[in-house]
Amino acid sequence: MRKPSVLFVCLGNICRSPLAEGAMRAAADARGAELRIDSAGTGDWHVGSEPDRRAQAVAKKHGVDISRLRARQVRPQDFRDFDHIVAMDAQNLSDLRGAAPMGTRATLSLLLDHVPGREGQSVADPYFGEAAGFDTTWQDVSLGVQALLPKLHSRD
Repeated sequence: MRKPSVLFVCLGNICRSPLAEGAMRAAADARGAELRIDSAGTGDWHVGSEPDRRAQAVAKKHGVDISRLRARQVRPQDFRDFDHIVAMDAQNLSDLRGAAPMGTRATLSLLLDHVPGREGQSVADPYFGEAAGFDTTWQDVSLGVQALLPKLHSRD
């Protein structure tokens, strides 16, 4: 049987989506859930780059190593390969909907749509702010993946 799969998406794939990928990997490991987990960006300007050093620092502070992740751009095949494509904000969700090829199998959503009371909210982009913004982003992605994981795991 195929493992449930999720792709986390933000703009450049160096802050929010790699943090969500790392948080989901840690949560899935802790729960013994077998999932296919990846992240990507809608933009291409950071392709091949490691996560932002501030993202790496906040993940490490929470016992998660994202240093080996490398940014990539969303590909048309992702819409067929992943069960869920989860955007960090409304603009990226809109861009994903516009890029989705016919016959898309992936369910598209916002990460915080899975958190009761946070539906429709975006994970704040910490890129242009101070390091403390990454703590807020970590809290949001952690909350989101904890709410999303049981939905993914219950389907395997």
